[in-house]
Amino acid sequence: MTDTAPTAALLIIGNEILSGRTQDANMAHIAKYLAGIGVRFREARVVPDVEGEIIDAVNALRAKYTYVFTTGGIGPTHDDITAECVAKAFGVPLVRHPEAVRRLEKHYAGTDMLNEARLRMANTPEGASLIDNPVSAAPGFQIGNVFVMAGVPMIMQAMLAGLGDRLVGGPKVLVRTVASGVPEGTMADPLRAIAADFPGVDIGSYPAFRQGKISTSLVLRATDPAALDGATEAVLAMLRSLGVEPQVLEGYGDS
Repeated sequence: MTDTAPTAALLIIGNEILSGRTQDANMAHIAKYLAGIGVRFREARVVPDVEGEIIDAVNALRAKYTYVFTTGGIGPTHDDITAECVAKAFGVPLVRHPEAVRRLEKHYAGTDMLNEARLRMANTPEGASLIDNPVSAAPGFQIGNVFVMAGVPMIMQAMLAGLGDRLVGGPKVLVRTVASGVPEGTMADPLRAIAADFPGVDIGSYPAFRQGKISTSLVLRATDPAALDGATEAVLAMLRSLGVEPQVLEGYGDS
């Protein structure tokens, strides 16, 4: 499936992800959100809290994709260096954003908790616009086509939900899943022929082994409803020729 829809990449920043201490819980949510607005999610990278690697990744991804989203590294501690690195990637100074300071002051009003460490969360590249954080006030930011968000899933999701008016999507990808008990190897050759007959449809094969039984889910993705219908009918006919009655699901089902 090829089209001219906007594309996106995710840059996950943090030693804790690479060490295995923390499991990323953001990529699936971002992928589903982008699919829903017609943005093609094309790549995800994970880099450590190392300045040079963050800068290189930001510059590589922002040159290649319509949108780049980053998660992690915008907290108050010494290893939260994402804002500084993004500023260097764009060649602009890191500044203390007055509106971000105001939001933090309001959030911590009546307490003695707003120290210099927390004020670091108001630092953004010069010229950046803020991304609202309705959960804990400390904002993310956007500069160019790069959207910098928190790594905490609840906060990231709230930030992402507020970006709808900044993102321009394309045709929505339609998804259909065909599930059967046929092993992948049995259908490999006829499935290859179907894929060749319908070049505008992506067909993915996902095997599973549950309760002692083999099953395969074929996930078909396309922007053209007619092409998706045609490919689905071809897949169903192929599976029925193998002596099974497949199950058709809209979306990804349990694949």
